[in-house]
Amino acid sequence: MRAQFITAEEIPNIMGVSRTKAYQIVRDMNKELRAMGYITIAGKCPVQYFKQKFYGFRIDGEGES
Repeated sequence: MRAQFITAEEIPNIMGVSRTKAYQIVRDMNKELRAMGYITIAGKCPVQYFKQKFYGFRIDGEGES
């Protein structure tokens, strides 16, 4: 089973940013998701949304049941 959420602790390893910046990134993404009507979890965001925001693409079939 693939991870459905990426945590703020994982982002510094992926993006080469500080932990503080990683939490800011997650807060900003969660704010956007809440504005779209989604429920969010502090310190985590959907990995699919993270990939879409930072890599500009969506992987079909990933995260679907």
